[in-house]
Amino acid sequence: MSIDASLDTTVPHWIAGGAVPPTNGPRADIRDPATGRVVRTVVLGGADAVEEAVADARTAAEGWAATPAPARASVLHRFRALMIEHTDELASLITSEQGKTIADARGEIARSVEAVDVSLSVVQQLKGEYADQVANGVDTYSFRQPLGVCAGITPFNFPVMVPVSMFTAAIACGNAFVLKPSERVPSASVRLAQMMSDAGLPGGVLNVVHGGSEAVEALLDHRDVAAVSFVGSTRVARMIYRRSAETGKKVQALGGAKNHMVVMPDADLDAAADALVSAAFGAAGQRCMAVTVAVAVGAAGEALVARVAERANAFTVGPGATSGTDMGPLISEVALDRVRAALEVSVEQGGRLVVDGRERPAPGPGYFIGPSLVDHVSVESDLYREEVFGPVLSVLRAGDLEHALQIVNDNPYGNGAAIFTRSGPAARRFTRGVLAGSVGVNIPIPVPISWFGFGGWGDSRFGDDGLNYDAYRFYTRSKVVTQRWTEPTPGLAPHFVAAAGQ
Repeated sequence: MSIDASLDTTVPHWIAGGAVPPTNGPRADIRDPATGRVVRTVVLGGADAVEEAVADARTAAEGWAATPAPARASVLHRFRALMIEHTDELASLITSEQGKTIADARGEIARSVEAVDVSLSVVQQLKGEYADQVANGVDTYSFRQPLGVCAGITPFNFPVMVPVSMFTAAIACGNAFVLKPSERVPSASVRLAQMMSDAGLPGGVLNVVHGGSEAVEALLDHRDVAAVSFVGSTRVARMIYRRSAETGKKVQALGGAKNHMVVMPDADLDAAADALVSAAFGAAGQRCMAVTVAVAVGAAGEALVARVAERANAFTVGPGATSGTDMGPLISEVALDRVRAALEVSVEQGGRLVVDGRERPAPGPGYFIGPSLVDHVSVESDLYREEVFGPVLSVLRAGDLEHALQIVNDNPYGNGAAIFTRSGPAARRFTRGVLAGSVGVNIPIPVPISWFGFGGWGDSRFGDDGLNYDAYRFYTRSKVVTQRWTEPTPGLAPHFVAAAGQ
């Protein structure tokens, strides 16, 4: 079964291995960001839907945990093949609800396949350790066991990659999973659950519940949910971290970002400008690892700004499904209004609007805005201090590398940072001194290959590491057994038998 893309489709929950028929409860419109048209609706569940999904997950978890690890891996192998087979279908779903270009959507699926590969390797990390003869006749060994029921709350900007990176790792470790995707992009999650079922996953091991704050709160408070993974804004991440901790859950909550790219005077400025426009304006800036701040050091400033402006003006803005589009629309009218307001305030607070995306003619009735470039931004300005989550690049000036490092490190976020330079010593000083979880050298978006851990510092992450390679630690707990086996002493057995009968 696949999601029907017709206009009257209502996206269902997926519970106990099947689609839950639509009820008379509340629904939300799903709009194509390129046109503003309603393309689907989604059933919004609350505490009752969460209770049903968690109950089915709890029932399924015991049997799935007892399933041999190679058998669990076989399901993921088949799921991986289905994702590749249905790449075009998944990419179309992503573009129709999220708005990113088809090329971006295909890239997201490729990274999702990589996440499945890592989840398959996760199975190998459950084998534990063994220490022989730690004392006379005493051996110690360890192994990792699944938690039971885990939950994921995922954002709109990566409708496939973020859910897949969560639930495949959790399922590989032997857990059942309840996914609450963004209600703005729900179709891909249900399609993925269908594919997992087609791959042989038992019913109840993966469930999808749609909803808003009531569904989120029900997951956070549910006594049978052992761990929560979240990606979204810092405000919500902090709330989820605190509330999950209060109920004794493991939690990883990834929040917002203000990613900086430092450009040294010795850098290849053309390469730096190419990197900046791609990292700042690609996916309409709606990526947690987007570069939103360029720190131009010394003489690099004017030349860098001129090059970025030229490239920003040449960026093609249009529907994501249209060939040749460099940047699609924002996710919603609310997001569009937020970006416009941020640009207005940036000028009021002293920024120089070199490229104004509001002046770009809209290529259609959707939520379009062009790339924007604001120079001489102050660290005290709202544009710098707040996450805009749109195609806006701020340029700050620094006198030298130490000044640039100070700017980056004084910012409360610590998701990613990059430096463009030809100097090895400058790059080494930056990589060792910068306060960020992912660092790039002559690479603007330093998202590591999935066999490395991923997660920000500061206000960009709360709780445990748990994405990519670190997932097997997050979705399991360690058990250590210390044992002694001794030969029975002749003549003592009758005494023990007699004593037991007293």
